[in-house]
Amino acid sequence: MGLIACVRESLAKRGAVGGVFTIDSATTAPTTFISDRAWPVPRCTDPGFLDRVLKLCVDHRVGLLIPTIDTELPVYAAASERFAAIGVTVCISARSTVRICGDKIATHEWLVASGFPTVRQTDFSSALLDPDAWPLPLIAKPHNGSASIGMQRLRTRLEFEALADTAKGCIVQEVALGREFTINVYVSRSGKCICAVPHLRMEVRAGEVSKGVTVKDRRLMDLAQAVAEALPGAYGPLNVQCFMDDSGVIRIIEINARFGGGYPLAHHAGGRFTDWLLDEREGKGLSYSDYWTDDLAMLRYDEAVFIPGSRIQA
Repeated sequence: MGLIACVRESLAKRGAVGGVFTIDSATTAPTTFISDRAWPVPRCTDPGFLDRVLKLCVDHRVGLLIPTIDTELPVYAAASERFAAIGVTVCISARSTVRICGDKIATHEWLVASGFPTVRQTDFSSALLDPDAWPLPLIAKPHNGSASIGMQRLRTRLEFEALADTAKGCIVQEVALGREFTINVYVSRSGKCICAVPHLRMEVRAGEVSKGVTVKDRRLMDLAQAVAEALPGAYGPLNVQCFMDDSGVIRIIEINARFGGGYPLAHHAGGRFTDWLLDEREGKGLSYSDYWTDDLAMLRYDEAVFIPGSRIQA
C-alpha cells in the first residue's frame, strides 16, 4: 500500500489527471479498496490473464503499468511489446534480466561470471553429501522463492537431514557475515543507474523490512550501480540485497527486478523513482542523483482497511 501512496504523491506533484488503479486475483486484497479503481483478473498463470489486462488498459486509458509480484514479471517481460503497441509503458526489465533475477541459481551464476562478490552456493544434494566442504550453519531456500518463503537456517546436521525429503528445488548458501542491506536502484531507459539508495535492514517481517535506515555508503552505492548497469536490459526500479561485514567486505545474496517492499523509505529520502517513471513516460531525460537524505529511518506498523463484508464475498 506504500507504493500506491508514492505513485499518488508523484501524480499530485505534477498536477497530472489520472488515478492509481489496481488488479488482483483475490477479492480480499487491501489495495483493492484503497486504489481509485480496481478490477479482478485471473492468476498470471491463466491463459486469459494477459488479454484481460490488455483490455483493461485500453478501456481505461492506462499509460503506465507497474508489476509488483515476482511470478508476474516473466509474463509482463514477454509481453512488453504488446503493451507498447497500445501505448502502455510497462515498468519491467528485459526478459534476460528478469530471468537472472527470478532464479537464485541464475543469479548466482551471473554474479560469479560477472565478477561481483557473492556467497558460495550449491544445490542441496551436493551440500548434504559433502559436509566437510559445506560446514554448518547454512541457508537453504527455494531457487525461485521470494519474500523469504521457504527459507531455513540449518544449524545442525539433524535439521539438514530432516529437510532432505522436501528439499527438491532448494539451493544452499553459506551464511553471509555482517549487517544486511537493501539497495534500491533506478535504471533509466538508456541503461544508466541514476540513483542508488541503500538502507540497513534493522528488522524484517515475512521477508519485508519493517524497520530500516538509509545509509549513504559509497561502497554500497557504487556496487549496486555497477550491478544494475551490467544486467542485460535492466530498466526501472530494482533492488540488490547484500551483507557487509565489519571490514567492509560485501556479499550480494539476491537481486529483484521490481520495486522492493522497502521502497517507500528510499522515496521519502529523496530517491523519487515514481517521479522518474512518469518523467520518462513523458520523454524527459534523467541525470544521476545522490541528493537523498542519509540516516532517515522508517518504522512500520500494521494498518487495517474496514469495508462491508459483502464486498469481498464475490
